[in-house]
Amino acid sequence: MFGRKKEKKELYSFEDLTRFPMVFYKTIGEDLYSERDKNLVRRYLLRFYLVLGFLNFNAYVVGEIAYFIVHISSTTTLLEATAVAPCIGFSFMSDFKQFGLTVNRKILVKLLDDLSEIFPLTKHKQEAYNVAYYDKHMNRVMWLFTILCMTYTSSFSFYPAIKSTIKYYFMGSEIFERNYGFHILFPYDAETDITIYWISYWGLAHCAYVAGVSYVCVDLLLITTITQLTMHFNYMADTLLAYNGDDHTDEENLKFAQNLVVYHSRCLDLSEEVNNIFSFTILWNFIAASLVICFAGFQITASNVEDIVLYFIFFSASLVQVFVVCYYGDEMISSSSRIGHSAFNHNWLSCDSKYKQIMRYIIMRSQKPASIRPPTFPPISFNTFMKVISMSYQFFALLRTTYYG
Repeated sequence: MFGRKKEKKELYSFEDLTRFPMVFYKTIGEDLYSERDKNLVRRYLLRFYLVLGFLNFNAYVVGEIAYFIVHISSTTTLLEATAVAPCIGFSFMSDFKQFGLTVNRKILVKLLDDLSEIFPLTKHKQEAYNVAYYDKHMNRVMWLFTILCMTYTSSFSFYPAIKSTIKYYFMGSEIFERNYGFHILFPYDAETDITIYWISYWGLAHCAYVAGVSYVCVDLLLITTITQLTMHFNYMADTLLAYNGDDHTDEENLKFAQNLVVYHSRCLDLSEEVNNIFSFTILWNFIAASLVICFAGFQITASNVEDIVLYFIFFSASLVQVFVVCYYGDEMISSSSRIGHSAFNHNWLSCDSKYKQIMRYIIMRSQKPASIRPPTFPPISFNTFMKVISMSYQFFALLRTTYYG
């Protein structure tokens, strides 16, 4: 009924916090747990659908590259060439992310299994870990990010067909314009025959969907892993800060400290696994994103109104993607650093020397917080976001000078 508040979920499972990217990824045939699926028919059908989708996707990417090469050689068609450049960059990122996930599939599945082992299962534990907050916050970010990115691919894919349909059926246009949402150099006549046109059009639409899902889902998997590690780091920091050594015996204090070190060490090891899986992908992602933001921004300043709207969506999606990755990288650094502050600030003065020595070790270890470290980049944080924006602006200034100079 209207006005009734949504009931709070009683108990969360580990699958609840990973369901979004897992289900979304399956829509293009990617199933991380396919080797555990006992239904062989479903497993191989999904695999065939995934391979077929990426073959179709990369065939169109070759057409985009060919279009770019043909038009980049002339200054009179530079604007048309740079119009396809953001799409090529987006396609390369999608391909590279999927390649990175395929190479690291077994490591990623093991990481998820390890996170599942330390996930709080009881209601009391989940309240202490604040699981409901992390689930709600993470899903909001995922939905916003996914909708924005998929709006980009959908708007480019379907805008020409919608525009032509309205003009032909409702505005009295004599011909149905057969245009495509992306600039492609086809090896055949893709516009004269209506059947060939619609086959090519829907093939291109599916290509855009595959690119969008693979582009988004790798980042969603990064978000869900960092969210859970952040949850564990913050729980450790809160538990340690609230701990009062005066209320316990020396043996109890020592056992608490030893258990904390083991827990802390395990979470740090898992954060290193996250870094090993995603760092190289994020490096190329940031480099490509700098170029995509540059070319999309250039199109916004030099195109007509229709293209400005489309490329503004593209521009916004790329900015949000970089910001989200940097935000979660910053969250990992902040949450893991809190443990050292809590170790120093909690009541440890009356504890014995062994306990103090363990706290000293925890403080020293927290000086090097958990982080994602792409090669040649500093640890991912909000400072990284500013560096990517700076790189994009430098490319943008160079492109405008070339075009108007």
